Amino acid sequence: MPITLDYDAACQVLEEAFRRAEEYLLADREPKAPRAFRPNIESLFVSSVQAYREVLLGCLVARSLDRELDVHLPYTSQGECAFSGRSLDERVVNPLLHEKRIPSTRGPYLSVFRRSVRFDNTVRDGLRDKAGYDALLKALDKVQPCSSENKLRGLLAYVAFAFLRLRESASVPLSRVRMVSLEQCDTLIGLLIGKPSGGRFPVMLAMAAFAAIRDRFGLDWEIEAQGINVADSASGAGGDITISSQGEVLMAAEVTERAVGRSRVLATFNTKIAPSNIEDYLFLVKEKPSNAGILEQARQYFAQGHDVNFLKIKNWIVGTLASLGRQGRQAFLTNLIGQVDDQETPRALKVAWNECVAVITAGPNEQPQNQGTN
Repeated sequence: MPITLDYDAACQVLEEAFRRAEEYLLADREPKAPRAFRPNIESLFVSSVQAYREVLLGCLVARSLDRELDVHLPYTSQGECAFSGRSLDERVVNPLLHEKRIPSTRGPYLSVFRRSVRFDNTVRDGLRDKAGYDALLKALDKVQPCSSENKLRGLLAYVAFAFLRLRESASVPLSRVRMVSLEQCDTLIGLLIGKPSGGRFPVMLAMAAFAAIRDRFGLDWEIEAQGINVADSASGAGGDITISSQGEVLMAAEVTERAVGRSRVLATFNTKIAPSNIEDYLFLVKEKPSNAGILEQARQYFAQGHDVNFLKIKNWIVGTLASLGRQGRQAFLTNLIGQVDDQETPRALKVAWNECVAVITAGPNEQPQNQGTN
């Protein structure tokens, strides 16, 4: 009997690989992979035959699920170690690639090969891109003897990373909404904060909220954000976001996904708040600090003329939007879409945005196709 794969488990394995790959992409790092494996992957991703790289992705998933399986045998009629490559591609690989807006084939990859193909040299002569196929075979020959789960998952993350880089060179159309209710805003903000973004989504949301306040009331605020991974000392910024008027800093905000400890508060005061004489400083966080020492430290700073506060970012933004009314919410949405649509925004975040918009715009009985889990 050929090997039967658990397609639900296959989905989980592939989703996890792309989640890891997106973390590397957003951190501007590359996953590790054996040096001998890399040239083959590079050849596959410049090949005009998209099916070759989908074959490798599917075979890595299959091998991760069952070590008895032979990745060279993608038809169930080929023996006890064979598997259904077509079913795996139709039910798991191809739908996920389309969901993540990654350039891929529109049908099962096996359609480019003759029926009952084995991934070996016997079919090479009938293929138009022989160099790409040679690279695929070399890659599969390295996958087949691999039995370590960690190594297989590492290879899978590396290939997923290559797919994401392919998407970065392509265009990702952005889903747009003309109007959102306060309830939809609440949901959208929670979804975006929950998406892995290397800290970008929380900063974008805070920027959009400050911009909405400015635009709604016609303030002369200048709102500036420092770049992700740019040190404050290098940029001269008082925080992740600085708000000024006529050259005077009115307030600054530190937007962080990590828990804020006393040492970080002290460092922020000594390197940003005090040197720039910032009177109002906000820590916009996922969870407010519970350490009494941190709050006491903030009270001491207030006595010195610096009002330092800690706010849960989601609650602050939703409360702000409730106060700004419909026009303010529209200004918030317009600014947020503009940031996400910027050409410097990673494609991964645009895909995540589309998934979140699909959730808030779906009808009560609809299941968004692009919801995913990043």
